[in-house]
Amino acid sequence: MDENQESLDFDVIIVGAGVSGIDAAYHLQQDLPERSYVVLDSLESFGGTWLTHRYPGVRSDTDLYTFGYSFKPWTGDPIASAERIRDYLSEVIVENGIDAHMRYRHRVLDASWSSAKNRWTLRVRDLETETDQTFTGEFLWMCQGYYKHAEGYTPEWPGFESFEGRVVHPQTWPDDLELDDREVVVIGSGATAATLVPAIAQRCRHVTMLQRSPTYFFSGPNRDELADQLRALEIDEEWIHEIVRRNRLAQLKMLTDVALSEPEFAATELINLVRAELPGGYDVETHFTPRYRPWQQRIAFVPDGDLFKGISSGRASVVTDEIERFTPGGIKLKSGQELGCDVIITATGFDLSVLGDINFTIDGDDLVFSEQVTYRGMMFTGVPNLCWIFGYFRAAWTLRADLVCAFVCRILKHMRDEDLHRVVPTLRDADLAEARLDWISEEQFNPGYLQRSMHLMPKRLAKPEWGHNQDYWYERDVLPGVPATDDCLVYD
Repeated sequence: MDENQESLDFDVIIVGAGVSGIDAAYHLQQDLPERSYVVLDSLESFGGTWLTHRYPGVRSDTDLYTFGYSFKPWTGDPIASAERIRDYLSEVIVENGIDAHMRYRHRVLDASWSSAKNRWTLRVRDLETETDQTFTGEFLWMCQGYYKHAEGYTPEWPGFESFEGRVVHPQTWPDDLELDDREVVVIGSGATAATLVPAIAQRCRHVTMLQRSPTYFFSGPNRDELADQLRALEIDEEWIHEIVRRNRLAQLKMLTDVALSEPEFAATELINLVRAELPGGYDVETHFTPRYRPWQQRIAFVPDGDLFKGISSGRASVVTDEIERFTPGGIKLKSGQELGCDVIITATGFDLSVLGDINFTIDGDDLVFSEQVTYRGMMFTGVPNLCWIFGYFRAAWTLRADLVCAFVCRILKHMRDEDLHRVVPTLRDADLAEARLDWISEEQFNPGYLQRSMHLMPKRLAKPEWGHNQDYWYERDVLPGVPATDDCLVYD
């Protein structure tokens, strides 16, 4: 190699410069400062979701006291805009010197593991120069998220091409979309739709949220009284962050426990909270009474009740029906009603991306992830020196990212101290006869994006060490105590 040529060999390669990748970089620097690392991301900057999602009003659907990092106090409103979240992430990057390790506009095309070399080799496209580079590393840390950033999921509807207006997916929001004095239909009822509808209601002539079935919502002020009281007492922000974080987690645990143990009671309470936000006589049974149990899908938080205020004002409305077909002037529903509109926004979700849709090989053989078994929802049988951060559905993503980062650093420390070069999750003899189950059961969590792509996901066994646990409080107590020498992990 030319002495002026930059080395592209690292101890650790982190793929993804979003919330998870930044978390991984921070923990790696804190726990193993001697380890070299690089962070690769195909986007033009950091942030992941908070960079690609640019639709009006885009915000978190989880409070930042729990979605924020444990090591970095959050000082703003609990529910934050994408811009404010990126400011927060920028502070973490700059304060810890992580920016020196970032390589933006670098897309990983394929990754191959060599047992002879005990290393990963990544073919990476530099999107600025349109040339390929080769990165090598001992450990591969996948932090690229879980959905495809390039485009969202749009169902196939009859007559779709006949619509004469404009159709937009929130994930690829255009800069030139004109909404003023337009009739708009937003298809969907999840957190994205609940964010978009109040954000554009004041600009449109009218906006209709068209849903096939209702979603659970709860609302409250976008402030934290406890945090306000502590700030008034001039308590240090680090203390405030930790106290408020624990308080909010206690409240979330209470909601989760009730939803799982008394689902009918929890459903009634959540629906009644929505009823109280709407005008008397509003048809809550049709439009805000879901068909599933609370927490089988995410419960969307509506800060300051803005969605319900939009409905109450008459500038927004909800229609619960199924689409028969698109027409030149709008959407015809199975009930026979036709929604006339100028713009249709398909807030219909996204497509799952399993490990960034990268082509993986192990010693020359193609790796099929759906044939592997997950180890604690972060590593995979037969796959050496690789971790994937996949967060919680019922709690803040970052809570699990923190736990996984600490665990991976314990593994890396053990490998350093014992001069080991490979770790592979391996089924024990007692595990071999166990039935292989879907990544997560439909009974536990059943959003469309997961059900559509379950066949692509690794399998699990009916044992806690061979599954992706969705219980933060269980993992908070258990994962820190799992040793790097766990008998499910084979080193050499």
